[in-house]
Amino acid sequence: MRTIYVRTLKKAEHTVFCVENGQKTYYDPQFGLLVPYSSGQQVKRSIIDSFLHILNEKRSPTTFYHNLKKDGSIEEAEVHGTCDPQHPDQLLGGWMKTAQKNEDGGKTRTIKRRSPISISAMRGLHPLLAGVKAESISFDRTEVPENTIIVKDSLGKILLDEEVSQILAGKDRSLNRKWIQNKSGSTNRATGLFVQDIAIDLRRLFCVSLSKMEPEITEETEAHLRQAGWTETETVFGACLLAPKEERERLIKGLANAIIDWSITSNQARTFSLMETLAISISDNANKIAGSIRAKLKEDEENKAEPIIEEEMDGVETYVTLAASGYIRTKKESVSALDEAKKSLIEKMSHFDYEHQITTASYK
Repeated sequence: MRTIYVRTLKKAEHTVFCVENGQKTYYDPQFGLLVPYSSGQQVKRSIIDSFLHILNEKRSPTTFYHNLKKDGSIEEAEVHGTCDPQHPDQLLGGWMKTAQKNEDGGKTRTIKRRSPISISAMRGLHPLLAGVKAESISFDRTEVPENTIIVKDSLGKILLDEEVSQILAGKDRSLNRKWIQNKSGSTNRATGLFVQDIAIDLRRLFCVSLSKMEPEITEETEAHLRQAGWTETETVFGACLLAPKEERERLIKGLANAIIDWSITSNQARTFSLMETLAISISDNANKIAGSIRAKLKEDEENKAEPIIEEEMDGVETYVTLAASGYIRTKKESVSALDEAKKSLIEKMSHFDYEHQITTASYK
């Protein structure tokens, strides 16, 4: 097994996945519907936040570059992380640091590491099983008599209370309530069944390439990694530095828990949803895992889809929670489903022979 695929099915109720710009949607041309989604970047951030919380570690620091222009103003330039795999979020999240000018006029090499974990967006299990609904919102304080109400005329002059009363005479208008307009989908709410996929490349999970042609780390980083116990090994990608076994075991437990327990935490209090996990599938076969949790159009009803969980499928381990039975026909829902899924992930990641990838059967 070189790659572990994980498919997660979640239920979301009247919520938003991203509050800054409103609920994101994409258009499905076959069914002509707007489907809500959470971007892969947001899911990745949620997983890494959970990962660091479990490890009780801080997120690695970030360096922000700015350029001083000739007119004295400051413009934003590159942003990059530590590019050091000893930070768990950097090791799993990857990095890129573009070439920088030195004080002597030269340039440093560009270094980049592609994340060993590929993360999809969380999208509707089927366009007919997830949707958005606009919600009217108001900021209402009509029950508070001490509110201060200020009305200005076109010149910015504050009107007296008597003048405001005359303007409101004969009008059904309250100045103690503010209506929030729907801008860019800001009051759209998502509801439905959502699926999300992860692929873990075990070959690169704890390895950092030593290639000089496409460097992942600097010579300084390489030196202190060796001092920290990272050992050189050979993989299909060439010579690499491998994290110590004790560190791998610690990170494997944290990663397994984060992949199973992650949740989107950016939704506000008024749009909070548990987004509970209904089922998880684990496999080394991408095609099979796609069919393990899916939807099927109903033959006897037009524009109706039915969610399906394949509980017994060769080459796929499927874990179904108690909550799933409220939305999908299931037979083996279990109170310990998520714990069993974590255990399976830990075993699969632990059994891979990271030291001898070229010669072991696990690679073949």
